[in-house]
Amino acid sequence: MIQSDYEDRYWTSEDGLELHCRDYPGDDAKTPVICIPGLTRNVRDFAHLGDWLSGARRIIMVNLRGRGESEYARDSSSYNVKTYVADIISMMDELNVPKAIFFGTSLGGIITMLIASMHPERVAGAMINDIGPDVDQRGLDRIAEYLGQGRSFDTWAHAARDLAEINKEIFPDYKLKDWIAYAKKLYRMNSSGRIKLDYDMKISEPFDDKGGDNVALWRALGSLQDVPTLILRGDLSDLFSEATAHKMLGKLNKAELVTVPQVGHAPSLEEPSSLDAIAAFLQRVD
Repeated sequence: MIQSDYEDRYWTSEDGLELHCRDYPGDDAKTPVICIPGLTRNVRDFAHLGDWLSGARRIIMVNLRGRGESEYARDSSSYNVKTYVADIISMMDELNVPKAIFFGTSLGGIITMLIASMHPERVAGAMINDIGPDVDQRGLDRIAEYLGQGRSFDTWAHAARDLAEINKEIFPDYKLKDWIAYAKKLYRMNSSGRIKLDYDMKISEPFDDKGGDNVALWRALGSLQDVPTLILRGDLSDLFSEATAHKMLGKLNKAELVTVPQVGHAPSLEEPSSLDAIAAFLQRVD
């Protein structure tokens, strides 16, 4: 695998925050990909894709406000999907990206649906990782149990074992080395040598822990009706049901569903079946 270089880029949100993304260069003739991570996640969830594509196309990985190198919000109420959409559109304008393929995991998938609804002219394709307009309560309850808890650890092994205890049903085949790699995506080492979660604990304050049918999101999904769309679903997902995935397929004319075996919410995108599906989809869009 070729190690790809990227440029750290920053832009300013409408409310004055300095926000961060990684910009991997690629073939300008191909539509760029914008990757949007999940609720507590950051650009490191997608870093392997920069190496995997190895310059074949431009790929931009976003740190939502309050995550990674993006500045924490002054007002926690701005941790909401409409603000995230505005932040990403501002980034596209700053980086001169008129149109993109959006790749969203969990919360990032919801943001992708809303971008399609609010700015359809910016969307050339969509990849949605383990999320739909209906969200299962069981998965939300699991997320609510740990969201906003400022865990910290002395070593990566300790952080990994804690993650394994919480998430063992998501990745049942993971070994300690896999959990350490997982921890290094979610945590960072601070200046005191403590290993801490890499997000603002205040993102938990506006978190909606009520699942079920979301009429507004089904309406937003309809904006992707004639847009090439890849839906990835973890076979063991407790957040994104098989029934919801098939209901989405029925509403989209150019969608494909790929189920990733032996993983829950959400596929890491390093699984062979995920990578095969992504490669085939990108070829189809171009």
